[in-house]
Amino acid sequence: MTILAGFSASRHGSAPINLAAQIARGTGEKVVAAAIVERPWPPRGDPVEDEYLRYVTSQAAEALDRAAGQLPEDLEISTVVHQSTSIPTGLIELATAHAVSLVAVGSSSSGLLGRVALGSVTERLVHTVEVPVAIAPRGYALQQGPLRRLTAAYGGDADINGLVPAVAELAKEWSVSLRMVSFTVRPVTMFGGSIERSAEDLVVEQWSRRMYDDIVKQLNAVRERMAVPDVDVVVGSGHDWREAVESVPWAAGDMLVLGSGAAAQTAQVFLGSAASKILRHSPVPVMIVPRRTRA
Repeated sequence: MTILAGFSASRHGSAPINLAAQIARGTGEKVVAAAIVERPWPPRGDPVEDEYLRYVTSQAAEALDRAAGQLPEDLEISTVVHQSTSIPTGLIELATAHAVSLVAVGSSSSGLLGRVALGSVTERLVHTVEVPVAIAPRGYALQQGPLRRLTAAYGGDADINGLVPAVAELAKEWSVSLRMVSFTVRPVTMFGGSIERSAEDLVVEQWSRRMYDDIVKQLNAVRERMAVPDVDVVVGSGHDWREAVESVPWAAGDMLVLGSGAAAQTAQVFLGSAASKILRHSPVPVMIVPRRTRA
């Protein structure tokens, strides 16, 4: 299979290519590093405009080759500069043409360094593409080792979007460990007053137990048709989404996996509101998987 890495010298730098290379190092997949050059539609046949497009295409090819040349020689990497009406459209066209299994993109240049942030390009892409989308944190450097663990964020509706079976199959295919996590934001006030700490802890404990039971139930259902190794189940909580995400230990080689929201069409990606809040605080790469049809 093939991983498509979207490259932009002005927006994301080499972060998407670095993430694609890290994934490919463990999966053995080949990487297609792509730069998209936007062209007007319909074509105007203007000689000056055509010359400008040739110049921009040449510059993009040089920058792309330099970035790809810094990757390990043992990876199978090819480069392509593709002209399209927009960057998201161009990436979707290439994803279809190369029958890719995954698209890797970068975070918005306006986001925090080391965090994941959707820009206009990635926002449109994750809501329209039909394959998983992996998003590298801003400034993501080339990693020494491959991915080691997938952490799937369970939000209680994985029976709808098929997250549990999808991530279990992916962990087996990629030969990485699997962890399930549920995030909860603790309430700070109710009806204008403060909640007692003991009552707050009880609510979180009951919610955590229900999430744990749901996860185990779905994992057992997956185990009826495929082997699933031991899975860690954890709960991250805090008084806001940042605290909740940071309360979970993260390590090099981790990737957070989010499922599409219930509003997604089958086999498409759609990022729900809770997932959007979790994504922007993730200190590790994030992958969003399309909604699957329930068996």
